[in-house]
Amino acid sequence: MSGPPTGDHRPPGGQPAAEPQDREGAALANPLVPLWTFSLGWEMERGRQVILGGQVRDRWWWNGAPASFQELLVTVLVRRGAEVVGWWDPVDGLRFPVPGHRERFEQLMRGLPPSRDQPVQPPPRNDQPARPGGPQPAPGQAASEAAPERNDERNDERDDERDDGPRQAARTRRGAAREEARAGLFTPRAARRLTAFDDAVAAARRVAASPRAPVAFVFQDVDHALPVAQPESTAGYLLLRAAMTDAVVPDAATGTARNAVLTVVGDPSRLPEWLWRDDPRVVTLHLGPPDQRERRLWFSLLRDQFRGADEATHEDFERLVGATDGLSAWELDALAKTSRLRRVTVDRHAELMRKHRLNVTVDPWAQLDRGRIAAAAEELAADVIGQDRAVDAVVGALQAAYVGVDFGDSGAARPRGTFFFVGPTGVGKTELAKSLARLIFGDPGAYARFDMSEYQQEHAAERLAGAPPGYVGFERGGELTGRVRERPFSVLLFDEIEKAHPAVLDKFLQILEDGRLTDGHGRTAHFAQTLIVFTSNVGADALPELLAETGEDTEYAALEAHFASAVEERFRAIGRPEIFGRLKPGIVVFDMLRRAHIVRIADRLLARLADTTLERRQIHLEFDRPSLHAWITERMVEPERRAYGGRQIRNELEAVRLAVVRYLMERQPPAGVRLLVSIVAPSTEEGEHRVRVSEPGGDTVSLEKARPGPPSPEGTRSRPAGGRAPYPREQR
Repeated sequence: MSGPPTGDHRPPGGQPAAEPQDREGAALANPLVPLWTFSLGWEMERGRQVILGGQVRDRWWWNGAPASFQELLVTVLVRRGAEVVGWWDPVDGLRFPVPGHRERFEQLMRGLPPSRDQPVQPPPRNDQPARPGGPQPAPGQAASEAAPERNDERNDERDDERDDGPRQAARTRRGAAREEARAGLFTPRAARRLTAFDDAVAAARRVAASPRAPVAFVFQDVDHALPVAQPESTAGYLLLRAAMTDAVVPDAATGTARNAVLTVVGDPSRLPEWLWRDDPRVVTLHLGPPDQRERRLWFSLLRDQFRGADEATHEDFERLVGATDGLSAWELDALAKTSRLRRVTVDRHAELMRKHRLNVTVDPWAQLDRGRIAAAAEELAADVIGQDRAVDAVVGALQAAYVGVDFGDSGAARPRGTFFFVGPTGVGKTELAKSLARLIFGDPGAYARFDMSEYQQEHAAERLAGAPPGYVGFERGGELTGRVRERPFSVLLFDEIEKAHPAVLDKFLQILEDGRLTDGHGRTAHFAQTLIVFTSNVGADALPELLAETGEDTEYAALEAHFASAVEERFRAIGRPEIFGRLKPGIVVFDMLRRAHIVRIADRLLARLADTTLERRQIHLEFDRPSLHAWITERMVEPERRAYGGRQIRNELEAVRLAVVRYLMERQPPAGVRLLVSIVAPSTEEGEHRVRVSEPGGDTVSLEKARPGPPSPEGTRSRPAGGRAPYPREQR
């Protein structure tokens, strides 16, 4: 279809723009016309039908004026010479956006021969001329059989002649009504509106298969009218493909383009693959978001709507062009409104993008107090015992995020901080991430943990960003992208990252580099306001051997070198050195559990036990700390136990908790009673330590054995000067 436009339709913005031509006659990119319109024209000239997908609901332009997708596509088809442009969707059925095209469509339909599924009426016989307004006899029928109504009519006339009075008047009125109804059968009526998909496609197929006139039909949102999951939809798609492939080149065409039967969907993958994969005459055309050139055009159209546009320089808008990569045209228009509503000028493009995406008034990062950031080390060190080096590294990154100093604008979209916590198990890696969420956002709900042991299979990577269309889980969307869209201010913990499949790590590469991730629905989640923490125990399995060689006084520098080397070897072994390069500045090695930290951790756990006992049973717990400290220190001297960190201390203190529980169950002390908990040493070397729970001034009950462990190496048992045991002997 080519030639001058027909009909009364005028393109938005005035006169149609001429397509620039190169030496070979192919249309070049016109800054006043979207590039995909030229791709559509080329495919049509090749004799192909096109399925358009992608940004089909976005805003476009024509000759420097905004236009909707329908306006633009109809204009393109009219300029290519279409005398009829029909547009079908599940809501309005088949309609004609251009004035006069409906009449031309009906004219073409009347001029077509009857379809094979409609009966053909034979001409009347010579001996039985057709009566105006009367029915025609069918082949093989007698005149009396073919015209029963005429016989009835003659009988009524004879009855009317014999009858008189009211009966004659009634029959006369009945005959008049019959004549009026019979005459109405041949009165011209308005054409029936084609709402059903099958009817519209059948009509389009007949007209497009005729060379009488150049026509074009567009079927939008077919995937909603014909869900692929329903088997009965196959017949509708077969009819649509027949309409596409049966279309011919019209007689009035000067090129090789056939009559167009186009399909418009948001995602072509929601259509049956055989509709376009198995037929070379049908191709897909993706409409992406505005590219850099197109965004410059939009900002030239929207320039006056931005706040501070009069004082803005060309460089200010160029930085905004780079920052809006991936935004649709509607979002660019909303960005201009955000600039006015939030009172942000163009030169502050990073702040403008942040407020446009988040749409919140209170920024937790901006609400952070300088004094609290400066004192963050003390607050975090109180929550995580014995990890001063790790706390200092985290506080330094927090201060940099608060100040906002970075290497240019490239880091504006990246996460506020990225950490890779590695070290022995049970030394506070997860606890430090929780403390960060409380410190920055003041809300424990801002902390989200993803257990990477659940992502060991390759297909599990789709859980983060959502399954693609047509796969199980597509409706749920991505777990990670959904969380970030709902709560953009978050601390995201990916626990035990070494257990994840390498395909999962590829998702994080995009997050660390670009600060965004797009789910299966095409929705983008931005990570610019998040803190990302990876934890790993890589190298911890070799820690007992290292402690056995170097002893308890292993320096932190040796541990740091050991774990950093283990992390690098791990990423190189799975073929992901580029991820290690991005994570290397954020690697934080946690120290092992030192003797001085054992007592502090034990005291914290005992304090929590006392608090829950007082809250739920109204009973006060007191501890004989010298005996408890000596016992737990002796238990944790073993390298095998210390390798499990603070979790092993909790495991050892489980005997204390069970002793308290048994005492409460058997003695049932009244509320307000004070109980003393201590450790009783065995009377012999072969004996076992026992936990004693007693009421001051009352009976003493020894209830629970301390958990036996592997024998301590000779000479490591703690004894004070003089050989006196630090805890009382058990009375037998």
